[in-house]
Amino acid sequence: YREVSRTHKIVTTFSLVHQHAVKHCPSLVHLFGAPNGLCSSITKSKHIHAVKKPYQHTNKFRALGQMWVINQCLDKIAAAHANFSNHGMLKGSVLLETLGLIGMVSHSFDVSPH
Repeated sequence: YREVSRTHKIVTTFSLVHQHAVKHCPSLVHLFGAPNGLCSSITKSKHIHAVKKPYQHTNKFRALGQMWVINQCLDKIAAAHANFSNHGMLKGSVLLETLGLIGMVSHSFDVSPH
């Protein structure tokens, strides 16, 4: 196709590679958001949380593997937080519980997080 375009001077800016890439745009928009740097605020905030912040904590040498481990750790911490919250383990504090056991503080109030 290119050779025909070159010899007959049909269109000099035509690129089959670009034409082929355009075919994938609708599915890529559904998967990853808007292409070519256009970005919604939600996608941008997710990118900052999942890519930029973990990258800052790497040593910049083969950072992708380090970022993968950082994101795994953050996911595990978030899952543990959700699990602990569901079981009521994050209400109050160790200090309040200890003071309550020795009788210095009453347990009559709820100190659940907002």
